[in-house]
Amino acid sequence: MASPRTPKGRARVTDERLSDEYPDAHCELDHRNPYELLVATILSAQCTDARVNLVTPAVFARFPDPAALAQADPAEVQELIRSTGFFNNKTRSLLGMAQALVERYDGEVPSAMADLTTIPGVGRKTANVVRSVAMDLPGLPVDTHVTRLSRRLGLTAETDAVKIEYALNPMIPAKRRGTFSLLLILHGRRVCVARKPRCGECVLADFCPSAGKA
Repeated sequence: MASPRTPKGRARVTDERLSDEYPDAHCELDHRNPYELLVATILSAQCTDARVNLVTPAVFARFPDPAALAQADPAEVQELIRSTGFFNNKTRSLLGMAQALVERYDGEVPSAMADLTTIPGVGRKTANVVRSVAMDLPGLPVDTHVTRLSRRLGLTAETDAVKIEYALNPMIPAKRRGTFSLLLILHGRRVCVARKPRCGECVLADFCPSAGKA
């Protein structure tokens, strides 16, 4: 097969090949509903999914819904989430998020991007995670892995996460955007790592502009 020559072509082939490589790709943050995923995603900043998954069962048991979390004692929340790091900031975000849901959205997580991004602690990345994973809506979360791979693959030269999202969206069918992000994240963790990427093991190396150059 001829190598794709355009960013859109490279995105399409990347989606196809990584889908074959990671057929079971899924969000690794444990959750049962949009509220729990929102909490877990806020906690995942500068923290591994595995660590978050160790912490959230106690958080969800103590604060099973936004109404409960909105009334929480900050000190208790800090203690529960301490091991995820940056627990002071995360506590403020969690309490602010829960209070906003109760006061403005009747305790429900809204689905519209414009609404989600007005909630404390929720930027476009977090909103896209919740939309794509918990609500089955279009959403392409851009983290450090998506940023790195998008640039290495020549999909975009942008460095800003929002600009990268806007650049990638037209390249990927709306229903595939969340999965495409998950695939890039998995590949970034396992093969296309930040330092010394394993290009010899990469299923994208034959058309990746950066293969063998990092």
